[in-house]
Amino acid sequence: MDFGRALAIIAGMDTHTFSPSERAVPPMSRTVGDLLREWRQRRRMSQLLLASEADVSTRHLSFVESGRATPSREMIMHLAERLDVPLRARNALLVAAGYAPLFRERPLSDPQLGAAREAVERVLKGHEPYPAIAVDRHWTIVAANRALAPLIAAASPALLAPPVNALRLSLHPDGIASSIVNWHAWRAHLLARLQRQVEVSGDATLAALHEELAGYPAPSGAQDTQPAETAPVDQIVVPLRLATPHGVLSFFSTTTVFGTPVDVTLSELAIEAFFPADQQTADTLRELASMQAT
Repeated sequence: MDFGRALAIIAGMDTHTFSPSERAVPPMSRTVGDLLREWRQRRRMSQLLLASEADVSTRHLSFVESGRATPSREMIMHLAERLDVPLRARNALLVAAGYAPLFRERPLSDPQLGAAREAVERVLKGHEPYPAIAVDRHWTIVAANRALAPLIAAASPALLAPPVNALRLSLHPDGIASSIVNWHAWRAHLLARLQRQVEVSGDATLAALHEELAGYPAPSGAQDTQPAETAPVDQIVVPLRLATPHGVLSFFSTTTVFGTPVDVTLSELAIEAFFPADQQTADTLRELASMQAT
């Protein structure tokens, strides 16, 4: 795929940008006690520890988990806060107990989220000439800046058809995997990060994505470089090193999320911003931006 086609696809994301996130079906067959116990165990907390941190009796917590006591709406939210339960799952807890959901899930195209949408657009635009994307909880790209296009020009059009999954695009044999110089180290980094998300969230879709990505074969000619856990001591991050027609470009990334969101969509949105890890990459990206402008 040529640069122009990739740029057109990124520009075409405008029609998909800020689409409503996938809505989970509430686990109606599960009791609130079952769900609370599951979250407590996922956080590796005993009943005694949770009761102590939530300032409730262990007996009452035991009764709630076993179904012998029905928690109030306030108690559910209190326990969910101590367990750091995501907003989507807090709604599921409330529904399981017979209460109405507390947190709304608006599409980012909703006028009430206009300020948040503008903030995301400003961050993405302001990060140019360096690439940046906004992703939802399943790593689906919901927005991207123009600097991304040159980096994904080698990917198959099938993988660039919305919805585009950022992790699949990275590691799929028909994505940009063959361009990643340190594929083994980058793969280990992404899988470890995704596994942590699965453990923290219990999200079945993320678990299935992890299984899928772990099964991808190494691209032909991939060098078995040092994994992240044995990286040289002078390397502070795991870089993404891409072979391009303009030379090898090296990046490190940062993640930005909204602080104290009370909307499910915003709570699950993250911006992945990539920065040049060396001067050559910075210079090349500025030259590519200049080419785009002309």
